[in-house]
Amino acid sequence: MDLHEYAVGLDIGTTKIVAMIGRKNEYGKLEILGMGKAKSQGVHRGVVNNITQTITSIQQAVMQAEASCGLKIGEVTVGIAGQHIRSLQHSDYITRDNGDDVIDQSDINRLCDQVQKLVMLPGEEIIHVLPQEYKVDGQSEVKEPIGMYGARLEANFHVVVGQVASIRNIGRCVVSADLSLQKITLEPLASADAVLSSDEKDAGVVLIDIGGGTTDIAIFKDGIIRHTAVIPQGGNIITQDIKEGCSIIEKQAELLKVKFGSAWPGENRDNEIVSIPGLRGRDPKEISLKNLSKIIHARVIEILETAFVEIKNYGYDESKKQLIAGVVLTGGGSQLKHIKQLAEYVTGMPSRIGYPNEHLAGDSDAETTNPVFATAVGLVMKGLENPQALGAIHKQEFKKPATQEQRAIVEEQEQETVVSEPVAQPTKGRGILDNLTQRIKDFLDNAE
Repeated sequence: MDLHEYAVGLDIGTTKIVAMIGRKNEYGKLEILGMGKAKSQGVHRGVVNNITQTITSIQQAVMQAEASCGLKIGEVTVGIAGQHIRSLQHSDYITRDNGDDVIDQSDINRLCDQVQKLVMLPGEEIIHVLPQEYKVDGQSEVKEPIGMYGARLEANFHVVVGQVASIRNIGRCVVSADLSLQKITLEPLASADAVLSSDEKDAGVVLIDIGGGTTDIAIFKDGIIRHTAVIPQGGNIITQDIKEGCSIIEKQAELLKVKFGSAWPGENRDNEIVSIPGLRGRDPKEISLKNLSKIIHARVIEILETAFVEIKNYGYDESKKQLIAGVVLTGGGSQLKHIKQLAEYVTGMPSRIGYPNEHLAGDSDAETTNPVFATAVGLVMKGLENPQALGAIHKQEFKKPATQEQRAIVEEQEQETVVSEPVAQPTKGRGILDNLTQRIKDFLDNAE
């Protein structure tokens, strides 16, 4: 089997780290071959704060994924999130030397490269440059300018920015876990790929991905990404509130939330009580499910209202910006009982729970289609977007060369083999992301 068919997604989350191996089947659907997950030890609110623990967790997840399908992982597509992520809108243009030639991909790449040179705040780096509508010689609302004639090419861009140090720390963890970095992508974009249909993206939809440490937001309209944001609150903060409000340990608080938790207190009767075993022979503790729901409700309302502020910032109440498909909730936090109804109450928009089965093969198991793994599925899909650069899995043993000289020789050999592969048409803005990944690779190589 051709090793270029595979891709690996590595979701470095606050509560868990997931390594997922997938390929496209003959019908173009995504088939998950193996998956491994480990408890995330060194990540806080989407940002690495303990390199050593994060490397260990990545290695555990990767070993588990390899054991589940008998393949060896080499290259991974990594997701990035965290409260340091912000986005902005920007317009830019280029003047073409010859308006009698048709616009091609190189013109779009030149325009994207120009946006890449935007001056950011100290310590920030552009992660994604996503073109929205184009203008050709003043003709607006052009979705695909390639093949058109024109002297001036203009575009509106959605630019995603993050802290350089946080991005490099993730790169360092991946390389130190004996893996190589294929691509870095924004987690809300990966989750959106996994759970949203193209009809929803056209109609207008907001994805709210409630993870352990952060809540990621992505808004689409007319099939184009319009707004992204990362809120530094997630499921862990709900567990923390339960722990403090009920005076119990974190493990018990998490179990209570998952098994008995509801985001709507009216659903529980006053006499519904659950008994928690006491620590080391102490008396058991009785907790009212109504009180538990009140604690969860207060925090979930806060998360959803903060998400609603982002929806308002996008300007959803303008007739051209209406989000007809409403809200799609995904991530671990979306599994709380009655959260769908609460989202409808807070936003006034129709809601559904997003399962990552939109592009999965029909025989996928129940675990893979769980909203908890939406980001990991999306990262595999992002990895498969660029066939000529995959080669994610080797059946032979994968060993990281010991020295920089050895690595240079191996890279040279790999480049020689890639030359004979058919080269796919580059996608819009892809060069920008490759530049970022390459810069991080170079930085890590020089730092060794």
